[in-house]
Amino acid sequence: MSIHAKHKSRTTHTWRVLAIYMILAANLSEQQALKQACPSCGTSQLCNCSSMGLDFVPLGLTAKITVLDLAHNRIKHIRSQDLQQAVNLRVLQLQSNKISSIDEDSFQSLAKLELLDLSNNSLAHVSPVWFGHLFSLQHLHLQGNSYRDLGESSPFSSLRNLSSLHLGNPWFSVIRQGNFEGIELLHKLWIDGSNLSQYEQGSLKSIKTINHMIINIRNSNIFSDIVRDLLHSVAWLEVTEIKLPVEKKSLVQNSRRPFRIQKLTFKESFFTDQAISRAIVLLKEITSLKELEAVNCVLEGKGNWNMREIARSGQSFVETIMIINVVIQNFHLFFDLNGMESQINNLKRLTIASSNVFMVPCNISRSFSSLLYLDFHDNLLANNRLYETICEGSWPSLQTLNLSQNSLKFLEKTANCTSRLPKLTNLDISRNNFGEIPDVCEWPKTLKYLNLSSTQIPKVTACIPRSLEVLDVSANNLKEFGLQLPSLKELYLTKNQLKALPGAAPIPNLVALSVRRNKLNSFSKEEFESFKRMELLDASDNNFICSCEFLSFIHHEARIAQVLVGWPDEYVCDSPLAVRGAQVGAVHLSLMECHRSLVVSLICVLVFLVILLLVAVGYKYHVVWYMRMTWAWLQAKRKPKRAPPKDVCYDAFVSYSENDSDWVENTMVQELEQACPPFRLCLHKRDFVPGKWIVDNIIDSIEKSRKTLFVLSEHFVQSEWCKYELDFSHFRLFDENNDAAILILLEPIQSKAIPKRFCKLRKIMNTKTYLEWPAGEEQQQVFWENLKGALKS
Repeated sequence: MSIHAKHKSRTTHTWRVLAIYMILAANLSEQQALKQACPSCGTSQLCNCSSMGLDFVPLGLTAKITVLDLAHNRIKHIRSQDLQQAVNLRVLQLQSNKISSIDEDSFQSLAKLELLDLSNNSLAHVSPVWFGHLFSLQHLHLQGNSYRDLGESSPFSSLRNLSSLHLGNPWFSVIRQGNFEGIELLHKLWIDGSNLSQYEQGSLKSIKTINHMIINIRNSNIFSDIVRDLLHSVAWLEVTEIKLPVEKKSLVQNSRRPFRIQKLTFKESFFTDQAISRAIVLLKEITSLKELEAVNCVLEGKGNWNMREIARSGQSFVETIMIINVVIQNFHLFFDLNGMESQINNLKRLTIASSNVFMVPCNISRSFSSLLYLDFHDNLLANNRLYETICEGSWPSLQTLNLSQNSLKFLEKTANCTSRLPKLTNLDISRNNFGEIPDVCEWPKTLKYLNLSSTQIPKVTACIPRSLEVLDVSANNLKEFGLQLPSLKELYLTKNQLKALPGAAPIPNLVALSVRRNKLNSFSKEEFESFKRMELLDASDNNFICSCEFLSFIHHEARIAQVLVGWPDEYVCDSPLAVRGAQVGAVHLSLMECHRSLVVSLICVLVFLVILLLVAVGYKYHVVWYMRMTWAWLQAKRKPKRAPPKDVCYDAFVSYSENDSDWVENTMVQELEQACPPFRLCLHKRDFVPGKWIVDNIIDSIEKSRKTLFVLSEHFVQSEWCKYELDFSHFRLFDENNDAAILILLEPIQSKAIPKRFCKLRKIMNTKTYLEWPAGEEQQQVFWENLKGALKS
């Protein structure tokens, strides 16, 4: 290879390395910029850049990111390269920015995208090119922009997997044929058409199936056209803000059966008597319609409907009517709807809530022959009108009745009225102010469920029927519950004043019990296990005293986690103070807290054993003896070191063992006291003062004697009193530094035989000369001479 070729090859390689280096440097720079703009984008697949004041899509987005949130920023433009590397993105949230333009290929690499939110921006048009490669898109939000239409064709033709579509805005005015081509099935379609003025008939027909469609529309002229297009596709149509027109043309004109629409809802809409009369007639033609709903609507009228036309139009197929918070001006002048009897006998469910209903005429209530469910909650029903609303023969098929939050005040009268309902099983009369509860009431014999919560009853009595399977008496400040309800399966006692679980015997078949937010301190193993069929127990939000017994039961009961609702988060200790606020399941008290009496008993036993041990050790090592000696020594120290000469009465105090008394008294005393001159000896048997403490006698005798004469033998060293005498003499010996002690060794004593406590005796024998009693008579005379000489010295 030539030199020129080699040089060219090296140059090419160098440029490649430089290019790779520059690309890596650029990527690192972009990643640093991304992390600086959105710190959460560094390590997680979720990149949250919302509300950060961004003016553009940050650089450095990678394939690792699956969720990108750029909502609530100031982004105006989406560029081609902004999202090019985010190929695995599944959620892209761009709502509430200022986006006015999007490059045509901005979303080209997002084939896995499932949700795209472009709502509340400034898009003046919707381009089909944006969505051309979003094959996986399921949810698209385009509402709240500034476009006036969707163009001449469909911008959604490539979105085969689309499930929900939100579009429209206050300027959206035109829907054309072909705008929804390509969409076959939608779970939800929401259109803001508050200013929709032009609708080309057939525009929504291209969508084969819509489960739920919501459209707010004020132009009543196009309402009928939209309904006609949706008869075969939509299951639930929800219309808001419409002023219902007095439509003359049929809604099903030139339409084939069967229809798909089953539910029609009006929200925040405006009705007149004439519009309602006509709507009732026209809606009967939609044979698939089973449910009508009106929420937060206004009725201008008194119920003066065209009953003759309604009756001529035949039977209604509607089975459920829900009227919630409907405002009727001058509702007290509303007609009694005579003539509607034939229209309501097939109705099965009726809800009229928060609408100032104060009565239903008897002839109307008797016409609801098929009604199973009736909900009159939050109205003005009172006991004096309830007798007409529930008259004899009314609501013959009714099974569920909700009269909660009305103006009922007499429980006995309420029960008596409901007893006219032969098939009633469920009754809700909660949030009425009864205040009192009688002892006996008459209820429907079929009643299984009764809700008496928040009714201010002070107690429970036999007024409550024994046939119940479910009873709710929550929020009544009850302090006890002891009713005999053999069939009861569910009992709700939330927000009362109970201090213990109700007894299980009167309610043996209970499956679920709620005593949440009462005054329970604890419950025992016996109480818990007495409910044989209990599956759910809600005892949360009580002030538990975490005693040892309670905690032991909680920690060792295997079913606690399966039975207790809200366990363990909502079960907290209130006391002891040291564990207040801690979860019951996590608290473990000490042995001292849990077994105080046992611990005290053990401590007493240990103290007794220690004392016993000390006594044994003291006995073995003569501790008591040493203590007594110390006291005696202290007593001796208080006395003068030497008695005055006039008080010295004896030449010697004789210390000897009782076992050596024969030699002392018969030999030594005779020899010394009969000597010439005689010696005066002090013997404890003869000279101690009667009644005086023996220690004081010893001390006084030693003090009154010039010498102390110790007769040593093995018996001596075994005698404690001899040891006292030896010690007292030794005190004097050291205190006065004289020769006051004389030792007579009556018999040979081995040093091993002298107890260790006689340490002073050993010391004296080592430092002083002692006299030994000889066995021969010729030597005994010398012994006595030496002894007499020692006593005289």
